[in-house]
Amino acid sequence: METERFLELAHTAERLKDVERHSFTSGGRRESVAEHCWRISFLALFMRDEFPEVDMDKVVRMCLVHDMGEAFTGDIPAFVKTDSDERRERALLKKWVSGLPAPYCDEFMALYGEMAAMETQEARLFKALDGIEAVIQHNESDIGTWSDVEYALNIVYADDKVAFSPYLTRLRERIRLETRRKLEGRE
Repeated sequence: METERFLELAHTAERLKDVERHSFTSGGRRESVAEHCWRISFLALFMRDEFPEVDMDKVVRMCLVHDMGEAFTGDIPAFVKTDSDERRERALLKKWVSGLPAPYCDEFMALYGEMAAMETQEARLFKALDGIEAVIQHNESDIGTWSDVEYALNIVYADDKVAFSPYLTRLRERIRLETRRKLEGRE
């Protein structure tokens, strides 16, 4: 890859460091999209024993690039994101990916297609990690940063995403206990 093109990619990816998510860190500042992507990638590394049949390198790639569209649109929380928002993000992401040099264009198109279809173990595991990391992050943040809708949402968020795996279902239950404890302490 040409050095100029490589630097363009680096600059585009850097945007995710400044795109703030609606969630806060335990230190009280807004989390960036880059931090969210990094942590789910990190968590994927520790799923190898639970999912030995899964191509974990592919899961890590999915985790790293899944929110790349937010470099162009910003973060829109799942509970307010509309179909129109989704379409716009997909279109901008597709435009960006189609401009990537070979073989990356084809690889990324296939990766994003696999994530959208949600038919493989890799895509399902990535999506589960994406969901449970969001709840973990909320549990780590000050409850005063939660929006009203999140009190109920964080009890059930990602349940559907983890349902394919007994291990992830148990993990989600453990995270739910943290959420309930946090909610009990807010009164």
